[in-house]
Amino acid sequence: MQPARRVFNSAGTFTCRGCLTRLARQHQQCRAFSGSVPRHAAPARPSPAGLAQLSSRKLISVSGPDAAKYLQGVITANLFPGPPGPNPPLRSDAGFYAAFLTAQGRVLHDVFIYRDVRDTSNPPGHSWLLEVDAAEADRLQKHIRRYKLRARFDVRLLDDGEGQVWQAWDDNPSSSISQLSNLGSSSSNSNSMITIPDTRAPNLGYRVLTFSPSTPNSLPIDNIPPVEEDAYTLRRYLHGIPEGQAEILREQALPHESNIDRMGGIDFRKGCYVGQELTIRTEHRGVVRKRILPCLLYREQADATPPPPPAGLAYAPEIEKGLTAEMVPPEASIGRVGKKGRSAGKWLRGMGNLGLALCRLEIMTDVVLPGEPGGVGYKEGDEFVVGLGQQEGEEGGEGRKVKIKAFVPEWLRSGLLNREGH
Repeated sequence: MQPARRVFNSAGTFTCRGCLTRLARQHQQCRAFSGSVPRHAAPARPSPAGLAQLSSRKLISVSGPDAAKYLQGVITANLFPGPPGPNPPLRSDAGFYAAFLTAQGRVLHDVFIYRDVRDTSNPPGHSWLLEVDAAEADRLQKHIRRYKLRARFDVRLLDDGEGQVWQAWDDNPSSSISQLSNLGSSSSNSNSMITIPDTRAPNLGYRVLTFSPSTPNSLPIDNIPPVEEDAYTLRRYLHGIPEGQAEILREQALPHESNIDRMGGIDFRKGCYVGQELTIRTEHRGVVRKRILPCLLYREQADATPPPPPAGLAYAPEIEKGLTAEMVPPEASIGRVGKKGRSAGKWLRGMGNLGLALCRLEIMTDVVLPGEPGGVGYKEGDEFVVGLGQQEGEEGGEGRKVKIKAFVPEWLRSGLLNREGH
């Protein structure tokens, strides 16, 4: 066995190579934690109404005679949902949710796709706008260019001043927010705004696109207060909606596990698109054992008889004083309290005391998988933990842990029951 190599520093002392490697890894972990802290403090409470500009999203223009044909072959949604024929009609809605997949059926990008209403000089289907994770926009643009071959269209990433993405919502039943459904198609606004309902989950709100530098006060949306993007992110987490490649991991996530099937992003009647084979096979013959779920974090109790796990998904800005969901490393493994074995899930991202995780349904929830008896894995009262990793200033050991409880949103539970034919 080779002895440890010694590395001398400027002071004349030495450190073995293995220690340097371990210190470098800890430094990278600390940098990852500091990079995950949001720009703004976590919201004090969920916002029942809000208008948030989403700087985390960017727009890509795809425009040309072959734009619709190209997109039809690379996205999970259907641009031509009618009967097949030589000239099938385009879908009529202003925008919709979809995903780009790898040939192996894993997610590259989750996107919204809109008709570009600014283009009035060309026939319908000539111009489209793709809304994507801002951190991944350049990569998607290059991906489209790489595989367009001889298709006749141009692709361009819009500058921030050319197009902005917003989310608007209002939980008041008497709110007039439903009028947003008509704004995008009205003649007075068709060249300056697009609005569509965000149908990934019930009552999630509306997606709004603007095409000139805008402020909340300049938009024709009344009685909805402007809020920071964190308020929208919290709303997503409470509804169990993943978004972007920090939560739907690029080239790792599967569309079913990411709930893209239940969020309306896949047309299973459609054929011939990249990644279709595995996606269709999973839908009709596979068992989806993992799903992204909203999860609550709570502290471990040292009492001999700790209180029962939380009964509901109630938000707080901290797990306990000085401890938040942002401190949990991305992709940290979730384990069952007091038991060893396979991982129960994988943490993705969060804020305050909650977030999203990829969870094994038969272990962390009461969902019964098709063809399997109930009560084999999950038991009422089971508890789970996720590690915080090494925090700055800590040495040795496994670091602190917090408990984690997964919840199955009603919209997802209903969708799973319908899928399995119960």
